[in-house]
Amino acid sequence: MHAKGKSSRIRKIKTNPVDQCIQVIIYIMILALCAVILLPCVNILALSFNDGGDAARGGVWFWPRVFTLANYKEVFADGSITRAYGITLARTLIGTFCSLTVTVLAGFALMDKGLPGRRILSMLITFTMLFGGGTIPTYIQYNNLHLLDSFWVYVVPGLVSVTYLMMVRTFFEGIPSSLVESAQLDGCGFFKILWKIILPLSKPVLAVIGLYTAVGHWNDWFAGAFYMTSSKLWPVQTVLQQMLSRAMAAESGEDLAQMTASQAIAKAANMVTSDSLKMAAVVITTVPILCVYPFVQKYFAKGAMIGAVKG
Repeated sequence: MHAKGKSSRIRKIKTNPVDQCIQVIIYIMILALCAVILLPCVNILALSFNDGGDAARGGVWFWPRVFTLANYKEVFADGSITRAYGITLARTLIGTFCSLTVTVLAGFALMDKGLPGRRILSMLITFTMLFGGGTIPTYIQYNNLHLLDSFWVYVVPGLVSVTYLMMVRTFFEGIPSSLVESAQLDGCGFFKILWKIILPLSKPVLAVIGLYTAVGHWNDWFAGAFYMTSSKLWPVQTVLQQMLSRAMAAESGEDLAQMTASQAIAKAANMVTSDSLKMAAVVITTVPILCVYPFVQKYFAKGAMIGAVKG
């Protein structure tokens, strides 16, 4: 009875009209921001499932007016996209794992204040953030390392990102040193401390840099286009980029004045255009990597803030 009487006396905190108006404005701004982000995505999805000739007339916004799967059939027609997906998936998994491994080991070593030449090493590593060799020297260097026309040209050059290395080192330095010292007193070595203490406490920052690295591997088309002469090792982004380039070149190069009546009718009835093909390609390349976000969302904000600000 006493608890019931006490709870009945608890009143909700009242807010004045000004605060309520501010909250309403904030909610409206958040909804507007969500709409600005989501509506273009919905439009792209609708256009990818819409007939290309019909979409060229305009007016397709949030749902397909003439539903068709021809755009996706065209993308998967020659089978090269399936092989490219395998290359991209292998590149993303192997490249992300190797990059995380090297970054964690380097960050843990640089965290040790007793490391000989630690300051000089940090300065040299940071120096690479300011200057780069350029495209041609990079190409020559990859050729000297026998990385051209090799799968490893996707993995080896991106093993270490200085930005992510600094984030990991800063995060490691925020872990209480007493945990490491107590483990050393118990006889733990370098790798056991890293595996048993550092890594379990570093899930947020590892999730963040892992996601960033995976997205970078997934979205990269440059390496396949410039460092590969064989299309068999092209990733999906390069295949789609080449496909779209050919479609747009063919579409712009057609001379309508020289077309026969039957060719003009066939062109008008074409269900696939370069724009509709582009929308289907965007959906195909974006959806798989979006599926990764829900699994790392809970670590994302925490890891990005702590890794970037602490220290």
